[in-house]
Amino acid sequence: MTHRSKSSHVGSCLSICEILYCLYFKVMNIDPHDPHKIDRDKFILSKGHGSAALYATLAERGFFPKDKLEGFYMDHGTLPGHLDMQAVDGIEASAGSLGHGLSLGLGMAIANKCDSNPGRIFVLLGDGECNEGSVWEAVMLAATLRLQNLTAIVDMNGLQGFGRTCEVIDQTNMTERWAAFGWEVHEADGHDMGQLEKVFGFHQKGPKAIIAKTVKGKGVCFMEDRLEWHYKSPNDEQCESALRELDGKS
Repeated sequence: MTHRSKSSHVGSCLSICEILYCLYFKVMNIDPHDPHKIDRDKFILSKGHGSAALYATLAERGFFPKDKLEGFYMDHGTLPGHLDMQAVDGIEASAGSLGHGLSLGLGMAIANKCDSNPGRIFVLLGDGECNEGSVWEAVMLAATLRLQNLTAIVDMNGLQGFGRTCEVIDQTNMTERWAAFGWEVHEADGHDMGQLEKVFGFHQKGPKAIIAKTVKGKGVCFMEDRLEWHYKSPNDEQCESALRELDGKS
């Protein structure tokens, strides 16, 4: 998709694929044939630049035909580069400007609690996005309200737009930071399905944060842990090589 449209953020997408698969195929109560059912679980991709991964997951899950993916991030295309909830079924919130997704999820969680709606809310943030002050405003209120229906996942891949996250703002104490604000916190390998299912399955008495240790560009050797793949799109040769490697044929 990013090769076809010559667009950015393929590295950011590859760091969250297993998390999305786990949520949409193992964890969440959703129905692609009834995408607006009242008691559904909802997912918000706060790091909206990872849109290609979410679009692909929704297509695989049956929310819309896969041929729509061919219109990703193009002029007059069908799928905007940053998420638009009007584009296709399954997108619960528009996203792109960082720092807003958790507040949106917080509002949804409060509404569900007020309505006695069993639907849960899951929000995926980037570790660099956690530099935003608005994230921590939502964290404080969620803990105060002890929202058992809210889960945040931090894609801890160690890179953001201008460098290593810990060189921009030190993130080494991410787990302790969320815990200090009153959240139940669990760490997991963000590429290990067994670990992810386990931490998503833990009973929670309040809001839960999962610190998912990931690798930007996971699965493609020349992209892994490389800052430039926050921005680059693969050329013909790189795309062919990446697809071979992901298929286990390299």
